[in-house]
Amino acid sequence: MSGKRFRSIESKHEQERAEFFDALSRLDRRAFLRVAGLSAGVAAGLGVFHPQSFQLVEVAHAEGSKPRFSFAYISDTHLYERKLNDRFVRSILRAVDDVNALDPQPDFVLFGGDLAQLGQPQELELGREILKSVKAPVRMMVGEHDWFLDMGEAWKSMFGPDTYAFDHKGVHFVVLNSIHEKDFWTERGLKPMERMKIVAGLDNGIQSRFEVGAQQREWLRQDLAKQDKKAPLIVFSHSPLYKYYRPWNFWTEDADEVQALLAPFEKVTVIHGHTHQLLTNRIGNIHFHGMLSTAWPWPYAPEGLPRLTVQMNRPDPFSQFDGCGNGRMDVLEAGLVDTLYNLWERNPVSVRASYVAAASAANAPPRTKLPSY
Repeated sequence: MSGKRFRSIESKHEQERAEFFDALSRLDRRAFLRVAGLSAGVAAGLGVFHPQSFQLVEVAHAEGSKPRFSFAYISDTHLYERKLNDRFVRSILRAVDDVNALDPQPDFVLFGGDLAQLGQPQELELGREILKSVKAPVRMMVGEHDWFLDMGEAWKSMFGPDTYAFDHKGVHFVVLNSIHEKDFWTERGLKPMERMKIVAGLDNGIQSRFEVGAQQREWLRQDLAKQDKKAPLIVFSHSPLYKYYRPWNFWTEDADEVQALLAPFEKVTVIHGHTHQLLTNRIGNIHFHGMLSTAWPWPYAPEGLPRLTVQMNRPDPFSQFDGCGNGRMDVLEAGLVDTLYNLWERNPVSVRASYVAAASAANAPPRTKLPSY
């Protein structure tokens, strides 16, 4: 028998995987870049890079609807400590690869909340280190999984204020913390991790509903009072700023009050995470887009689904990436937003501003031929 050692494809994969996570355990900047390259090689070897990508989508633009600029969106990574779970690490690395491959690069990347699963500093630090490799500037938003262990102390120490606004190329952007809750823990004597795990659950009767809160609504009122009502306005929130399905907290209790503050503006877009699914809504002049998670897809709620939503299909439960993904928003010259859902393992879906504005079948995204859920 030849002395040359035979290695099966499976053995090669296991070795590459072991090297990948060994390097990840020593995650300084230099190591991360090497790991990111290796992860791309592993993914390509496994055939998990699908033909679809941000670049491969050819969009025909009607007159006046060309993008003035684009930004990308990554959300809901739900990272655990790497010694406990590596699945979600692979997912965020894939999202980072996607965004870094964009040509041209987006003006910035919005991270839509729930970087961590249980709000622990180690989880947040892992996410922060990975996001450092994104080429474009990254702006952060907080989710409930980042917040309720220590009421946002670790998150704010790493990423700054949880509520802020900025202007970019003629568009006013607002980032809100929409996951405040009324105190359900003090009277019950709950420990921080007990509080965190209750909020992290999808369906329970203990926690209150999410809200922006009176103090932040007043801040928003004052911020918007300084803006031109005809200028484009884009708002980022983690939970949807409307009432979708209360038992799962796909819901913002004071959404009506927030919408009243946004209503005077002619061109308003709200982009949110949290629901882990393709979700489209319009209330008055306000366009809403719910974005994908990199960690897992949620099923659609049994009631309350917005009429404009063209549902994504039911993912393959045996595929880690199916039903997950990230997104890109093209801010149009007219001030509204075309949204591209980069669904991993599936063809991308584009939800045009013209569809949301007109709510007509002629502009609707194609419906999947596979079953929804």
